[in-house]
Amino acid sequence: MKIKLFIGSLFMFLSFWAFGQEDDKEENSREQNEFIIPDSLAYAKNFSPRIQRLVNDPLTPSKAAFYSAIVPGLGQAYLGKAWKIPLVYAAMGTSFYYYNLQNNQMKEYRTAYKQRLNGIFNDRFLEKDIPITTDQLLIGIEFHKNYRDIAMLLLAASYMLNILEANVSAHLLQFNVNDDLSITPDLIFDEYQRGIRLAVKF
Repeated sequence: MKIKLFIGSLFMFLSFWAFGQEDDKEENSREQNEFIIPDSLAYAKNFSPRIQRLVNDPLTPSKAAFYSAIVPGLGQAYLGKAWKIPLVYAAMGTSFYYYNLQNNQMKEYRTAYKQRLNGIFNDRFLEKDIPITTDQLLIGIEFHKNYRDIAMLLLAASYMLNILEANVSAHLLQFNVNDDLSITPDLIFDEYQRGIRLAVKF
């Protein structure tokens, strides 16, 4: 009876020892793979050869920003995101339209003001139901000048945002994001430590 118990215990011990050796081998293999196989976009997405060249080129963000600085929207086209070009020109075009509108209004008020100073009172502002006085022309000049300057700032901001957007889009294109988002529990059994590891894979 004692011999059978001893043999059974021996087999049980050897089976646990073999199981522990197998876990150690798997752990070592996993650690080696983590160092050998890089987490690259090549494993995350299937890009076209052209986009893959953009991803691998470290100068892509600089080139995209440079192209957009020369011709607004060209950097977006270079990155293959031509659908953003209408948005760029809509923002810049709207700003330029209001700049031109306010600038023409300011010039009209200023011309009428100068004519009245020279004794010429035939401007259209006198034909209204409530004629605009000379002092009110000065207020109108200042009003339209302020809005013209705001439109100019918006135009400049739209141009700068166009460059910034191309640069950021290029950086995001090269940003390493894996489609595989998973949480994997991993039990650790070896002779040095015991516990549970929770691995989050991006």
